[in-house]
Amino acid sequence: MANAVTFKVLEDIAKDLSGSEISFPTFLDITFQVRTALKDPNLSVDQLAKLVGAEPLMSTKIIRMANSVALNPSGREIADVKNGIIRVGMEAVRTVSFAVAMEQLLKSKQMQPFEDISRRLWEHTAHVAALARVLARKIAKINGDEAMFTGLVHDIGVFYLMSRAAGFPELVADKAELHALLVGWHDSIGHALLSALGSPESVLVAVQEHETDREIKELKSLSDVLYVANKIANRASSWRDPALDGAVDTSMLDSLFDAETLAEIIAESEEEVTSLKKALGG
Repeated sequence: MANAVTFKVLEDIAKDLSGSEISFPTFLDITFQVRTALKDPNLSVDQLAKLVGAEPLMSTKIIRMANSVALNPSGREIADVKNGIIRVGMEAVRTVSFAVAMEQLLKSKQMQPFEDISRRLWEHTAHVAALARVLARKIAKINGDEAMFTGLVHDIGVFYLMSRAAGFPELVADKAELHALLVGWHDSIGHALLSALGSPESVLVAVQEHETDREIKELKSLSDVLYVANKIANRASSWRDPALDGAVDTSMLDSLFDAETLAEIIAESEEEVTSLKKALGG
């Protein structure tokens, strides 16, 4: 019964993602608008501020982020969206828009049956985003903001699968089958969803490959950074249920980093996690 239901969920998702309209909670509407706006090379801060200002939650979080310790060492507070955007940067606006959407999704009634997974997933996501930013800046020498954004959306497939599974009570009740669906399909579903939303190729590749075990001798690309960030986060903050799934193999970390370097990365990322949670109100 459950296997048939799982197939039905995947079949519905395949139809959805191959069509012109994607069925996803309305919380993502503002995210889509922001994503489209940021693609315009002539977009001004004033135009973006008007768009962001139309969404109270998002504008509040932008201002909160701008006034966080990490971005406001002088202590001079900002109270308007335009100056908030100038301080945090346009890339951060995209990150906050997704964070707001996922936070609202997690709080929606349809996600109540997944409360435990959702809590672990958000915690894991925050750690991966922070770790990705640290690894990108400290080791790979690539864009830290893009890496943080990729970390924030890397498990969007899990959120999406849960939102669709909510319509099938028998699947929700079968924890083992549901868990197998989430673990086995979230990377490819996340890739397909982000592709349909017009995400950059570098982000798509990273999301597609973040669960694909491989040897990495040096961090060079966004895909490498996300893969390693996910491995580190899985040691202490995995969203998977250990009773339903074996432990994630993270042994590759010990050949990539010495103990001191890994400890430094984790310590620095913890500061990022705290800053991220404060900024996003999590």
